[in-house]
Amino acid sequence: MAIIHRTTMTPTKLELLTAWLPRQSWYAGDAEKPELVRAGGFRLDDPEGEVGIEFMVVVDTAGQEPVAYHVPLSYRGAALEGAPDEALIGTSEHGVLGTRWVYDGIHDPVVTEQLLALLRGEAVPQHQNESDTPDPTVTVHGDAPADGRPVQIDRVLRPSEHARTTSAHVVAGWTWPDGTTARAVFASA
Repeated sequence: MAIIHRTTMTPTKLELLTAWLPRQSWYAGDAEKPELVRAGGFRLDDPEGEVGIEFMVVVDTAGQEPVAYHVPLSYRGAALEGAPDEALIGTSEHGVLGTRWVYDGIHDPVVTEQLLALLRGEAVPQHQNESDTPDPTVTVHGDAPADGRPVQIDRVLRPSEHARTTSAHVVAGWTWPDGTTARAVFASA
């Protein structure tokens, strides 16, 4: 079970993502520096209890229209061995756990393994901000293939609960800055 600590992170997750996001090929914003707000997401538990796993939605309000991004994150107590340089979003000082290495989760095998487990019905999505609390709003549709097909992450979220394919997919929600809610496919296999 992931424990959600009520503490500080310096720099914050949003500060790390503000610097990292515009360098990504899928960044759809029209400003050099995004103005990010947390908008939703969920967590998965690492069975070993070592890696924090979060599927965060941030909304960039810097442009004419807000853009919602889905960023899978992993939080580690040490650098991820063998990870490519672009995988590291940054490091942060956690008020309880000390230095955390924050990674783009698509490069972290624990994240992809647990996401596949979710798609197979073997993992339970957890509330983003509450310890040991399942999140029933996160749903899985379809059957995950057993052939080891890679997980595909939807980065720029567009409201729709239907996958582009008939594959298994994870649907979750977020809240726009104006208070309206939306749901979309976060990942598929």
